[in-house]
Amino acid sequence: MSEYISQQALEIGLVALTGFAVGSFLNALIHRLPRGIKFGLSRSQCPHCGVTIGLKDNIPVISYLILKAKCRSCRKPISIRYPLVESLNAGVYFWLYWYFGFSWELLGLWPLSSALIAIIFIDLEHMIIPDKITLPGIAVGLAYSLTPYGMGALNSAIGILVGGGALYLIALLGEALFKKESMGGGDIKMAAMMGAFLGWQKVILVFMLAASIGLVISIVLMAISQKFRRERMIPFGPFLATACFVALLYGDRMIDFYMMYVRGL
Repeated sequence: MSEYISQQALEIGLVALTGFAVGSFLNALIHRLPRGIKFGLSRSQCPHCGVTIGLKDNIPVISYLILKAKCRSCRKPISIRYPLVESLNAGVYFWLYWYFGFSWELLGLWPLSSALIAIIFIDLEHMIIPDKITLPGIAVGLAYSLTPYGMGALNSAIGILVGGGALYLIALLGEALFKKESMGGGDIKMAAMMGAFLGWQKVILVFMLAASIGLVISIVLMAISQKFRRERMIPFGPFLATACFVALLYGDRMIDFYMMYVRGL
């Protein structure tokens, strides 16, 4: 019993450590990628004064609290996004661990979850979904499908075609009806990435969930924000990402429930 508790405590510690560390990496990715800043082995810098951030000031969440959300050098405020991304990534890693256990399957799904978190924050701020996230994500999804825990290369390939193809058709239809771009290329490639990991059935479920979530959020924003009523601009990537998390964990149950309902008609 004590050995089991010790092993589980070790696993939880590794999950938390990995989640926060990758979350810190995501913060650098979210800041640099949309701005075209080279992403190598260079140390993080304060976006205000450019001073290199020391290791003691770069500990996920803890440094933010110790520094009271201000740069040690220039005392300018540190964005709440930094601890939020780190905590969110660690929380999602733990959520997946709780659902799948400490397994190779878990390690295969972590890259997808981190990619989705990065996309959420980049799309919200810049209204773009970088190809440098989605295109490697498609390749990783295909590779994952070949493992014993994956769905197989054929199902993954069909998922890519259905995911990317469906949004591409919606983009063409929207452009024909409204005479302007209604769906960005980044959303299309993001859908293809999700299809590579989830397969065609779950990616269709993602579209349905994302549309429902987006509709509810849009109605709420229109009710409380005059700016939104005027501009009506809201990125679709965060809705796709949220729906993907739901489908990843509960998609099989939702699809089984739907099939039972259909057979009962």
